[in-house]
Amino acid sequence: MTAQLHPDEPEMSTVLAVPAMHCAGCMSKIERGLEPIPGIVSARVNLSARMVTVAHTAALSAKDLVDALASLGYEAQARRDDLAPRLSAVRPLLAPLAVAAFAAMNVMLLSVSVWGGADGSTRELFHWISALIAIPAIAFAGRPFFRSAWQALRHGRTNMDVPISIGVIVATGLSLYETIIGGAHAWFDGALMLLTFLLAGRALDAMMRDRARTGVDALLSQAAQGATVVTENGELQWAESTALKPGMVMRIAAGERLAADGTIITGTSSFDQSLLTGESVPVTLRDGDAALAGTLNLSAPVDVRVSHAGRDTSLSEVARLMEASTQNRSRYVRIADRAARLYAPAVHSLAAITIIGWLLAGASLYQALVIGVAVLIITCPCALGLAVPVAQVVASGSLMRAGIMVKDGSALERLAGVDRAILDKTGTLTLGRPLPDPAVLDALSQEEAAIALALASNSRHPMSRAIASALSARDTRAAVLADAQERPGEGVFAKWEGKTVALRRPEKSGAPASALEIDGHATRLIPFTDQLRPGAIEAVSRLKRIGIPSSILSGDNSQAVAEIGRETGLTAQGNALPAEKLEAIKRLQENGHRVLMVGDGLNDGPALAAADASIAPGSASDVGLQAADLVFVQDSLLALPRAVSAARKTMAVVRQNFALAIIYNILAVPLAIAGFVTPVFAAIAMSASSLMVVANSLRLARAAR
Repeated sequence: MTAQLHPDEPEMSTVLAVPAMHCAGCMSKIERGLEPIPGIVSARVNLSARMVTVAHTAALSAKDLVDALASLGYEAQARRDDLAPRLSAVRPLLAPLAVAAFAAMNVMLLSVSVWGGADGSTRELFHWISALIAIPAIAFAGRPFFRSAWQALRHGRTNMDVPISIGVIVATGLSLYETIIGGAHAWFDGALMLLTFLLAGRALDAMMRDRARTGVDALLSQAAQGATVVTENGELQWAESTALKPGMVMRIAAGERLAADGTIITGTSSFDQSLLTGESVPVTLRDGDAALAGTLNLSAPVDVRVSHAGRDTSLSEVARLMEASTQNRSRYVRIADRAARLYAPAVHSLAAITIIGWLLAGASLYQALVIGVAVLIITCPCALGLAVPVAQVVASGSLMRAGIMVKDGSALERLAGVDRAILDKTGTLTLGRPLPDPAVLDALSQEEAAIALALASNSRHPMSRAIASALSARDTRAAVLADAQERPGEGVFAKWEGKTVALRRPEKSGAPASALEIDGHATRLIPFTDQLRPGAIEAVSRLKRIGIPSSILSGDNSQAVAEIGRETGLTAQGNALPAEKLEAIKRLQENGHRVLMVGDGLNDGPALAAADASIAPGSASDVGLQAADLVFVQDSLLALPRAVSAARKTMAVVRQNFALAIIYNILAVPLAIAGFVTPVFAAIAMSASSLMVVANSLRLARAAR
């Protein structure tokens, strides 16, 4: 039950880093353990970032929360900045995994010789060599499980690592005992194989969780590290972004990004705002206009008075939206959450009942322990644990060969269930490279084309460069101009044979365009169009046929978005900010829909993270590439229906894998309880069940075809 605040008590929020969290069971225990504590309103775990966000009253300090987590068996520390980069969770697992795998291969070679008939002193020698290899390897590679199990037990709890640790330690101890007395059996290979499989699964899981965080880090890296500040006496000083405060004045040169939100107080310039709006065309900002952190000043220096700095900027807000979105839990995570609470006590109880039962039946303590260890090993959920990741890996390989990279394997589960698609415009439905209308360029006279090329060549504006490139490709020769001058936010002005000429922004701004003005001539409007991606219309049609209707939601201007909507036959909305895209997705999800987001811009980051599944083109921004679950590298948009089809095939195989794993347990566990399975054969059976799951998953090698 969640604590209630007194009306006079303010609510606070504290973010705690908890590095030891690694499974759904940890997540459940922390949330259920913290929320009943007086003064705590709610506790929300973000397993991807390994942090806990606690809403609480002012009566509780960060130290109180750290102590509360310590009482649950988890070391924690308060974060000063909940958007700071995290340490990788994969790296600590790599060395244990390598040691376990190497030792398992060597011990297995020795075991094969024993199984092949080696007897007497030869068998004893092989057992001792196995012991010398296995015991140090198990002590090192098993530390992630042993530490977790000890922390749980010393605080009166249990988790999935407890039966794993007991099985490995008892199997190793009995194997050493057998080796010392010259017995016929030793199960070092079984213990090492068990650790190898479990560490591999945990490393894959940690890798996926690390990737879920990199999108936020990539977004935050777009902000400038600092700015040149104009002091009260007019001097210029460099200040780190963390030192910027509201009221300070930043001087932003052309080519620099803003380190804080603010208002322009001096100067006029063009800004690339695609970070927050997705608009591909630069926007002119003047005195009194708002300029946001992360946007790029393109053409002229400006002075900006800081209004919001640090974690209060619009860029940080977008990052927080992305991070909050990564806390959404898929159906399989919720199943794992429930299973985690049941698995450990069920396995403990089953092994204990087996040992007691055999003792009552007259078996020796040694024999009862051997059978109990076999039960612990054979019930290891390796096949269940591999049911999803192996299928994901094989399907991901197939998609990669088709030009579609899967960044988050769990996204295939979510992609298989989507029933709505939201598509960005620029760079997604279109190629994101606005070009001047070729028909208009063809209609220019030779004289007009020469003047347009000369004017465009004197500008750094992207649209001017596109005009210059298009005219140069037509073998146009530039006219000779005099007094050429580029005015930020207005255009390029010059003299040609005594006449004033200009390539400027149209007075009535609608769709992206440039106006060519020559004294004595009618103004020539050169509109810009963004080409649809190859296969865009067919892709939208295929998605609709498989039950996924689509719509366009873009930050670009409404007129340009509406035009693309007419071409594709989709409903379209423009001028959408990142928060509005996120809200649109949440509304669909609240109505029971599962949403696929397809976008490429920095402004799409929160929406890509919040959607049930997300795809970005290879030309996307760094943030878009990091936040998306899948990335397609070819120009064709047919990658979308192809990815959905492969995801649905993958989940069909996953369900088959679960069925195989369950059938294995139904058949193998009773045999182990009945004493027909030794620990080494329990490890072999456990591995065989895993191999069945792998073999079934290999059928997905052609899933993307």
